[in-house]
Amino acid sequence: MTHPSWQPWQGNGTPQPWQGSGSPAPQRWQGGGVPQPWAGQGSPSPSMLASHADRERAVDVLRAGFGEGRLEQGEFEKRVGRAYAARTVGELALLVADLPQGPVPHPAPVMHVPGTFLPARPQTNGKAVGSAVCGAVCLLTFGLAGVPAVVLGHAARAEIRRTGEAGDALALTGLVIGWLSTVGWAIILTAMIVAAAASA
Repeated sequence: MTHPSWQPWQGNGTPQPWQGSGSPAPQRWQGGGVPQPWAGQGSPSPSMLASHADRERAVDVLRAGFGEGRLEQGEFEKRVGRAYAARTVGELALLVADLPQGPVPHPAPVMHVPGTFLPARPQTNGKAVGSAVCGAVCLLTFGLAGVPAVVLGHAARAEIRRTGEAGDALALTGLVIGWLSTVGWAIILTAMIVAAAASA
């Protein structure tokens, strides 16, 4: 693993673990209270040997604290150096005990956007509405509204493609119902004419 060029143990070439006689010596970043266990994977024992992943997680917390202005440059570099030299999970926990376990989220301010700057909704095409209405009243008019529904539907779809207006679904609905009604009446009239001719 490649260590940063500013790690303190590169002077004599031998990394030294952060240990005192019996227990870690109190540092100025430990605060006045008892350091809380570092929330790594679960709740490991403080005496458990630290893995490369444990060290990297601790360094990530230190970087977040430095980026938020909680640590000065010198103290940040010192702690990172001790994190890479740490032998146990407990040593890493002391290094990050007074820092949030990751970046602190900053909620984005809620800003009111004037209606003038909101995207305008496309206007519904009037012929598309008329086509849908004619298609809906086909049954009430015994299919006489089918032809207007078809004409208005075709005209509405052509205008919608040209202007970008809304209402294509309405125009398509009127078209379908109008054509069904028109074809149905054509079949009925054809059958009546054939029946009349056959009976003559």
